[in-house]
This record gives sequence, C-alpha cells and structure tokens, in this order.
Amino acid sequence: MKTNQRNKILVIHGPNLHLLGKRQPEVYGNFSLKELNQGLAEKARKKGVDLKVFQSNSEGEIVEKITKFKYDFLIINPAAYTHTSVAIRDALLGVNKPTIEVHISNIYRREEFRKKSLVSDVVLGLISGLGKESYLLALDAAITFLKSRNFKP
Repeated sequence: MKTNQRNKILVIHGPNLHLLGKRQPEVYGNFSLKELNQGLAEKARKKGVDLKVFQSNSEGEIVEKITKFKYDFLIINPAAYTHTSVAIRDALLGVNKPTIEVHISNIYRREEFRKKSLVSDVVLGLISGLGKESYLLALDAAITFLKSRNFKP
C-alpha cells in the first residue's frame, strides 16, 4: 500500500474556454487557457498536490470525466453548460465529490439567462467574476479543504 499519496485535483474547463484571450477579452480577459493552466500547475506544484486539467466543448465528455476520472476534489467551470446541463448536475450528484464552481466573469452581472446556474446548489461553493483569480482562489480553497479534513485519498 502506498504512503504519502498526494491529493488529486481535477479542473474542468467547459465549452469555448479554449478561446480565452481571443473571445470577448473585455469580458474574459486577455490571458489564454494555456496561461491559466500554467498558473494552476505552478501553484499545485508548490502546494504539493497533483493537478489534472481538462477542457471540452462536449457535454458528454465532461460528464465522462466527472464520473470516471479518479480525483479527490473538482474545480469546474461549466461555462455555457452552467445554465443548461442537467446531465452535468446529475454527474456531480452521482459522484458526490467536493466541488467548487468557478466563472471568470460575474455571471450575475451578465444577461438574465446567465444568472441561473444548475450546479450552484450541489457544489461546496462558487467563485465568480475575478478573472483567472477565480480559478487560483478555487485551487487554494480546494487545498485548504483537503488538508483541513485530513483527507486521505
């Protein structure tokens, strides 16, 4: 049996986040998904956790990753699926893993249809509107949560 197993954190980026830095920089900022992922990886390395990042435009692929990948904590930006996906909500309920929902923009300062999240009430918390800091704060929170509970994978 292994000792000193590191906690595994999965970050899922939903649809169109591969367009960061190109799509509506006035809303989403000028940073790329690669830059965001590099910042997350650096922080995870410094904090001693294993990090896996995944981006998909496909709802089914996101559900598969939530339900089949081995992880201890999930950080997810469902992006457009935030407002439409019962399948992602059901996957989160099905795995019952601690999860933080993140958004780069403040969804409550946007169009009316973006103000409703189908996953917010089934996750531990929500960080929204702080640009890439939303993700970095979520990673800090995930690490604190795992350590405070003396979590053993």
